Amino acid sequence: MIRKLLRKVFKRPATPARHEPALIPVERHGIRREQLSPAARKVCAVLQEKGFKAFVVGGAVRDLLIGHPPKDYDVATSATPEEVRAAFRRSRIIGRRFKIVHVMSGPETIEVSTFRASQDAESADTDEHGRVLRDNVFGNQQEDATRRDFTVNALYYDPGTETIVDYHHGVADIQQKTLRMIGDPRTRYREDPVRMLRAVRLAAKLGLTIDPAARQPIREMGPLLENVPAARLFDEMLKLLFSGHSLKCLQQLRAEGLHHGLLPLLDVILEQPMGERFVTLALENTDERVREDKSVSPGFLFSTLLWHEVLKTWDNKKAAGDHSQPALFEAMDEVLDAQAGKLAITRRIAGDIKDIWALQPRFDKRAGKAPYRVIEQPRYRAGWDFLRLRAQAGEIPMEIVDWWDDFAHAGPDQREALLRQAPPDAAPAAKKRRRRKRKPAGETPAAADAAVVDPS
Repeated sequence: MIRKLLRKVFKRPATPARHEPALIPVERHGIRREQLSPAARKVCAVLQEKGFKAFVVGGAVRDLLIGHPPKDYDVATSATPEEVRAAFRRSRIIGRRFKIVHVMSGPETIEVSTFRASQDAESADTDEHGRVLRDNVFGNQQEDATRRDFTVNALYYDPGTETIVDYHHGVADIQQKTLRMIGDPRTRYREDPVRMLRAVRLAAKLGLTIDPAARQPIREMGPLLENVPAARLFDEMLKLLFSGHSLKCLQQLRAEGLHHGLLPLLDVILEQPMGERFVTLALENTDERVREDKSVSPGFLFSTLLWHEVLKTWDNKKAAGDHSQPALFEAMDEVLDAQAGKLAITRRIAGDIKDIWALQPRFDKRAGKAPYRVIEQPRYRAGWDFLRLRAQAGEIPMEIVDWWDDFAHAGPDQREALLRQAPPDAAPAAKKRRRRKRKPAGETPAAADAAVVDPS
């Protein structure tokens, strides 16, 4: 302990070897400043006018090189978070592990981070597994490039000169369709185990092959994800599922051995034969909506992924003698609680999931006033979409789906006709009325009591 302290106190500051980056002109990479969002260009221009270095960095540059339109833009700068905050009226400092600034410009939010330096194992704030807990040691641009995860994410684009600054041959790796880790993969995965999920997502989304040196440790180090906060895993899973290539991502996760024991959700998806068709249809539908830039609902997607686990639990409870409706709600709670240990599904999303599930048995009642109450539910449309997905997977007849669609869009007379056309088994069971015994005429209460007394 004392030796470690002495080494820390008297250690000479390490001088990183100078590594000159490749400066790639626009004639070679082809990205024009007009392809960037106005907000990203403005943030870089304002910071550069104040004497700071500022570049669009990471995923946006990578996506533009590949030909994908970026979803958002990040800026890296030599300015500290406080200096960035002072330069923009509509901005705020956020984060604890990574202290960054959100700059709002019109409808856009640009994430601005200060150049950071890598920390050695002795000075870094880590947990017992080596995961970095805080990373707010500022540095220069070269150090910032070195501490990024993959070479394709360590690219800096200057909108002023339209030049890409490339320290780790990221442009060449994109051209060779290779996802390569910066530094020793084992060390980098230990620092942040989520990088293993990110490697799978980027490889599937961008059509890249994971470099063998980065791929080989993944299967062995997968259990490190157990130490990642559930909320962070949930955010990463949302990125994976809404990448527009969710099916490929899940297949890649399985190929890398990250599904068993890592996320119960993935075990449900990949190991339940009766739910495979259902889940595949749900993911294909989500991928199509993402590619068409349509809205997607985390609640709807997670409700599809977990539905067959709910069905299995619900059936078991009914077989044990539980009443149907309470058994369904107990099954929903059990499945969501099991997921909460791995993925911190937010309360709002969990509420959406339960609403969709709770509507499913109500679709079986197509008589009386019940259908009118169903179509007035706030989540009716999501519940109907879920019902249609069940029919497409062969779980229920498509006739039920069509009936509800006709009923929802019909006028009063047509609805009455549809109710009359509903099959008899769609009607709710009539409640049995208890028949009261009628007393014989002229019989007094006392006489009636006497009539049931045993004469012996």
